[in-house]
Amino acid sequence: MMVQEIIAFVILAVAVGFLIKKYFFKKKKTDKSCGTDDCGCH
Repeated sequence: MMVQEIIAFVILAVAVGFLIKKYFFKKKKTDKSCGTDDCGCH
C-alpha cells in the first residue's frame, strides 16, 4: 500500500466518523440540551 492510499483512507475514516458523530449527537442531544436554553451546540 502506498503512502497516498494510507493518507486517503485515514482522511476518509475521519470524515465518515465525524459525520456519524455529528448526526448521532444531533439526534440524541437536541431534545435535552438545546430545548430551552442556548447551549452553544448549533
